[in-house]
Amino acid sequence: MSDWSKSKKDLENKELEKMANNASKFLGGILGDISGRSASVQILLGALSGWATGYATMKVGKVAAFALGGGIILVEIAHEQGLIQIDWNKVTKKIDKVTDKVETAVTGQSPSWMDKAIATAKENIPFTTAFLGGIFIGIGTA
Repeated sequence: MSDWSKSKKDLENKELEKMANNASKFLGGILGDISGRSASVQILLGALSGWATGYATMKVGKVAAFALGGGIILVEIAHEQGLIQIDWNKVTKKIDKVTDKVETAVTGQSPSWMDKAIATAKENIPFTTAFLGGIFIGIGTA
């Protein structure tokens, strides 16, 4: 790594550290020791911080779900167009092993209705992958 890029990275790290410290001081000043505040202030601060956390989580979650769903659909389109080759037998064998283990661990019984769902999904791989991608896009745009 060159000295220039190292010094640039150090400068960026110092700026990020300074921003983090400023944010910590700001939040510490607002929240501080909330146990000494009145119940209504605690409720207000809890509701506002919960809303902000939920809002940020939904925004990040939507972007991630949209990207994941779109990626799944793009991979399936690329496969259908012959741009990439996917060994579906290998993929489905791994999925079978994982689902069998999960179902056995959760229910303590061997797979039953899950076998039927997996068999149907195996017979319609393009639909299944596009459906899963659509689910993620739907979650991301909700």
